[in-house]
Amino acid sequence: MTFAQISNHAMPIGAEPVPESKGTQFRVWAIDRKSVEVVFPDARPPVPLAPEGDGYFAGFAPDVAAGALYKYRVDGGDAFPDPASRFQPNGPHGFSCVVDPKAFEWTDSAWQGIPIEGQVIYELHLGTFTKEGTWAAASERLEYLRDTGITVIEVMPVADFPGKFGWGYDGVLPYAPVALYGTPDDMRRFVDRAHSLGIGVILDVVYNHLGPDGNYLKEFSEAYFSKKHTTDWGQGLNFDDEPCVPVREFFRENAAYWIREFHLDGLRLDATQDIHDESKRHILAEMSEAVRRAAGQRSVILVGENEPQQTVLMKPVSEGGCGLDALWNDDFHHSAMVALTAKADAYYTDYRGTAQEFVSALKYGYLYQGQWYQWQKKRRGAPTFGMPRPGMVTFIQNHDQVANSGRGQRAHALTSPGKYKALTAVMLLGPGTPMLFQGQEFAASTPFLFFADHKPELAKLVHEGRVEFLRQWRSLKLPEMTPCFAEPGQPATFERCKLDFQEVERHAPIYALHRDLLRVRRQDPVISRQGADGIDGAVLGPYCFLIRYFSPNHDRDRLLLVNLGTDLQLNPAPEPLLAPPPEMRWEKLWSTDDPEYGGCGTPPLDIEENWHIPGEAAVLIHPVPFGATAASKHKR
Repeated sequence: MTFAQISNHAMPIGAEPVPESKGTQFRVWAIDRKSVEVVFPDARPPVPLAPEGDGYFAGFAPDVAAGALYKYRVDGGDAFPDPASRFQPNGPHGFSCVVDPKAFEWTDSAWQGIPIEGQVIYELHLGTFTKEGTWAAASERLEYLRDTGITVIEVMPVADFPGKFGWGYDGVLPYAPVALYGTPDDMRRFVDRAHSLGIGVILDVVYNHLGPDGNYLKEFSEAYFSKKHTTDWGQGLNFDDEPCVPVREFFRENAAYWIREFHLDGLRLDATQDIHDESKRHILAEMSEAVRRAAGQRSVILVGENEPQQTVLMKPVSEGGCGLDALWNDDFHHSAMVALTAKADAYYTDYRGTAQEFVSALKYGYLYQGQWYQWQKKRRGAPTFGMPRPGMVTFIQNHDQVANSGRGQRAHALTSPGKYKALTAVMLLGPGTPMLFQGQEFAASTPFLFFADHKPELAKLVHEGRVEFLRQWRSLKLPEMTPCFAEPGQPATFERCKLDFQEVERHAPIYALHRDLLRVRRQDPVISRQGADGIDGAVLGPYCFLIRYFSPNHDRDRLLLVNLGTDLQLNPAPEPLLAPPPEMRWEKLWSTDDPEYGGCGTPPLDIEENWHIPGEAAVLIHPVPFGATAASKHKR
């Protein structure tokens, strides 16, 4: 029996159990090798794989069922894990496990997937989201996330990596969910449960490099890696040099695999600027189409991280783009951090955190769309004109940015409560797609540090590299700061980052603020449209601005006033966007100064003495007819 004769195989490579034949079909690409055989940890004899041409080897092993352990022995020498292993029970150096993906009983047949519009993303790290650090424990928090207002969970990478803890960006077996968090079926149960609660799940995937420990791809072929492209982490993957077709297939099918076998609702693509491909058709375009084919009738989203802000990634494949649905907006984050901390250092050098920056970011997405960028001494970005506003993912925190604070401090610990609440409102009510980082919604006191469990010689290099990276900040390169950096390889560093959900109650005001903002975002008939009927903004002072959300007849417009500075008496007020609709007046709809959020109340803003805008606050107002009684507080 040949691989091509099996009608129900899911992937072009890997181990496929064939229950009706009571065995398993194996196939691997090893173009640099003369022979490959499947070996087992027990007494059963090896199974030789026959060459098929183009570097592929395949064969059928009778009496090998799901759960069996195996490796591939190449050229009669050492044996290595399957590059397309679906599970590594004992880590990336151990035996691979045959998995039957069809054995899981899904209950989400009615789930239609998710579009990018209307979503609120929540980035989490499985190992620190709960004390247990497992899929099963995370499943117990899904109702909490739903009740908070989260609609999409973005899980940091889970492709198998070495050690007992890590961020996941040094994965080495792209098809194998790391055993630290549970089995592949545990992951499926998490997704299935999320769907039952109306929550989508996307996965952070790394297609720009593989980690340094446990990476055995070169044992099968050097051609997996590029001879002409390097990345920030070393040798790039070979997407554009002969023989690259099987490499492209390996990673393209991996993207589809997560959608097909785990019912995921999309992917977040890490550091796409380091996915180098000079082919006429970029590998990301192929991945985009493969993912959507795998999803069938379900809607899926593809979110890219792209430091140089190349908006071509969001253009349709038919127009020469890569077909992504959204991109992370680092510009918004950088402006927010400067506004919150008053520090414009390192990669915050080209930002001032001013009112103008936030007005521009909310209207146009990226701030840098081709202008000169002092920090990098080159032009940065590409135009966003015509791009859908939900395609910009806005955030104040993410895994990288919290860890890069030096001590792993959250943004709320680096600024005043008023500024933090005001910018939280800007992000959560803005027209982009907001993203929260785990624990942000309740102002978690736990840090998020860089941690990675490696063997001693590699751990030393990782620690030194981390210290060197942080030295781009003037203060962090001071000698007295070096002892303050957590050791990435210490278990205590990892343990310190685990969330304490008892803080949801202890920090009730800030949690209530996030919950209520997300409710306004979801339920308000104007805000929920994400600027579909138009938005505009104006600068009222160096750190005070307004954003107006238009409605079809302008009789239900919303006005968000944000003041990151001191109280502002705006008299005169020659700004048309401040004018209410005819025969109407402005009334408060929501405010960061509400007593429930720890504030002291918000007096009327548009008064006879002209506009009085409170300092370090954000206020959402709406029009009501003259003579109408004061509206009750926005329903919660």
